[in-house]
Amino acid sequence: MQGHRLEKIVVATGVGRLRQRPRFEEDLLPEIVKELGLITGQKPKITKAKQSVAGFKVREGDIVGLKVTLRGKRMRDFLLRLIGFVLPRIRDFRGLDPKSIDAQGNLTIPIREHIVFPEINSDEVKVDFGLEVTLVTSTKNPGEALTVYQELGLPLKQDG
Repeated sequence: MQGHRLEKIVVATGVGRLRQRPRFEEDLLPEIVKELGLITGQKPKITKAKQSVAGFKVREGDIVGLKVTLRGKRMRDFLLRLIGFVLPRIRDFRGLDPKSIDAQGNLTIPIREHIVFPEINSDEVKVDFGLEVTLVTSTKNPGEALTVYQELGLPLKQDG
């Protein structure tokens, strides 16, 4: 029987509020693309709105975020940097909550500031943004996924 493993890591960021700023596509978007590329090691995909939502002032085709899907060696390198450098640098970090594992066994880690990554020089940052790191396993069972994350060495909170 084959053991379960990590299939991919998806790193995503939303640009909803930043989109309202003047000259967003000329100044801010290229900066976010460059910095997300530095963090992940590959160029992010620009995601656009599939339909208009008046409440969020979004039109169909507007840029709403960026995402990168990592697999293979880049995924393993990113995971090692995430565990070794990034998570310890997060302010007031006390471990990842096991309740963050969804029904499909995916773990989503919110990161409020992208400057916790060692590749980013905080003196040269023009725009501050947060991102979500989603770890996707080959299992669809949250209990089995928890053991996979423990074996990977992720710092999970202990109950009690």
